[in-house]
Amino acid sequence: MSKRDDLIAKYADDLKNKMGMAPDMDLLTKVTIGCGPSIYNADSATVAAGQPKELETVKNNFLIKKLGLSDGPKLDEAINAVIEKYGKSERNKYRAVVYYALTKHFGKESVYG
Repeated sequence: MSKRDDLIAKYADDLKNKMGMAPDMDLLTKVTIGCGPSIYNADSATVAAGQPKELETVKNNFLIKKLGLSDGPKLDEAINAVIEKYGKSERNKYRAVVYYALTKHFGKESVYG
């Protein structure tokens, strides 16, 4: 298995065991590929949920630019809901897992079609 396949398996495990979601492996693979090389860097592979600047980056670069959503309080609420579901005490909140959960939350799977 490639390093990316290993990471996708780890992300699927987090979705199943930490978020209670049955992962759509095809979509998870596409979201992971969409994250680009950031998944291989320990710092950029995770979302620092305690840093407002990081959450703003998730909102602007992913929700608005990638998924094409309009800015508003519902975006912040969705990010907070996903972080809460992942577990605030969970140290490693993987970017691909957070992005996948947000994609599902907003029903924007077609972006990766």
